Amino acid sequence: MKYIDEVKIQVFAGDGGNGIASFRREKFIPKGGPDGGDGGRGGSVYALADHNLNTLIDYRFTPIFRAKRGGHGRGSDCYGKGADDVMLRMPVGTMIINHQTNELVADLKYDQQKVLLARGGKGGLGNIRFKSSTNRAPRQFTHGETGEQFELRLELRVLADVGLLGLPNAGKSTLIRAVSAAQPKVADYPFTTLHPHLGVVQVDIGRSFVMADIPGLIEGAAEGAGLGHRFLKHLARTHLLLHVIDVAPFDEEIDLVTSAQALVNELRKFDEILYAKPRWLVFNKIDLLPEEEQQQVCTHILQALDWKERWFTISALTGKGCQTLVYAIMEYLEKSAAITEEI
Repeated sequence: MKYIDEVKIQVFAGDGGNGIASFRREKFIPKGGPDGGDGGRGGSVYALADHNLNTLIDYRFTPIFRAKRGGHGRGSDCYGKGADDVMLRMPVGTMIINHQTNELVADLKYDQQKVLLARGGKGGLGNIRFKSSTNRAPRQFTHGETGEQFELRLELRVLADVGLLGLPNAGKSTLIRAVSAAQPKVADYPFTTLHPHLGVVQVDIGRSFVMADIPGLIEGAAEGAGLGHRFLKHLARTHLLLHVIDVAPFDEEIDLVTSAQALVNELRKFDEILYAKPRWLVFNKIDLLPEEEQQQVCTHILQALDWKERWFTISALTGKGCQTLVYAIMEYLEKSAAITEEI
């Protein structure tokens, strides 16, 4: 199934049915009085979060949704039938934004979360509603209200605890395969990852976290180079970023420090909040370097970047260092959760 993470849709709630002015007309009852019923309520449009969905592809091909209008009132005290609501199922993590005002309408963060998108119009009043001791034969009635309508933008942002960040072929997909059951494509050419992948990392019984892998970034992504930075939004909900660096690139002319700094610059161009998130360095493919060079290469990069945060050396392919990294992440997430609860 094709991965679609941003679409525009239009939602139209149903109009309310009209009330009616009617009078009883029965044999031997010459002045039966008013009996016009109210109109029915128009259908509303709702969004419902569904954890079984992971793409917005259905909305790419069907972007317009209309609820039916309510039934009109009738004589003999008959009220119009209310119209059925329209329920739009969306993946958990979908942000719903008013396209005209750019205001956030809803953020679907948990399964079965239900949100009203467009309210159906109220039904009009029949003349029975206007009957009084001084107005025994009212001829007034009202029309139903118009249902709401909006143009909305849906943006899917995956829900993960940890996000992987790095250049193409840095080994992010290999890492997520090594520590979880996720099976993203792995190959020896750039951009094998074309859309985000999620993996659940099981540390111990009852201790786990979700890791997200997004397509690699290159310098100029903010201007649309490579796959651009459209997938960076999927890291917005993460608590920790892992900047994966390939310490043994195929091209010997690649400057690891310059490449690492360029990626950080692209991150900052995209979003200052994302740039400010906690970020650890992960030196991957350490097994491809001679032992005497491993420490030297890592130290060179750390000093050049003036790095003060945590860093790790791993080989995602062989699994070396992955367990240490996973336990450190789990400990960090648990401490962060405890601090948040205290606050």
